[in-house]
Amino acid sequence: RSLTGLKAFSQLEELIVDNNLLGNDLRLPRLPRLHTLTLNKNQISFALLEHLAEVTPALEYLSLLGNEACPNQLVSMDKDEDDYQRYRYFVLHKLTKLKFLDTRRVTQWERSEAEARGAFMKVVKPKNDQVSALILLERPRHIQDQQTVEII
Repeated sequence: RSLTGLKAFSQLEELIVDNNLLGNDLRLPRLPRLHTLTLNKNQISFALLEHLAEVTPALEYLSLLGNEACPNQLVSMDKDEDDYQRYRYFVLHKLTKLKFLDTRRVTQWERSEAEARGAFMKVVKPKNDQVSALILLERPRHIQDQQTVEII
């Protein structure tokens, strides 16, 4: 998927590219007047935020609902409001001029928290083998030493 044709639209102010299977390899041209961008239901993670900060300096309205980057309960039942709030802090830390993120207005309190803690709010998923090792380490020692017996 490519949006290279946007180079001809340097004065573009709004861009809606929902449901296009766009991923982190997406590269937008510099769009200095773009203030609204919706990338809902694509395949985007946090890797794209740095690029957006560079090429969309006037961005005020951003929606990433339905992407890996946006942890909400509509996409994954193991996410909660705290996960979503951490995501908001991280995005606001990267894109400091946002007024709206997803469906909610950015509050002054959120902006202050993002400035103070946003850099540390990136959600990092451990690999499955790391999770298995952590689970094993959290088990009591006497259980770790037991062999698993399969009952048929």
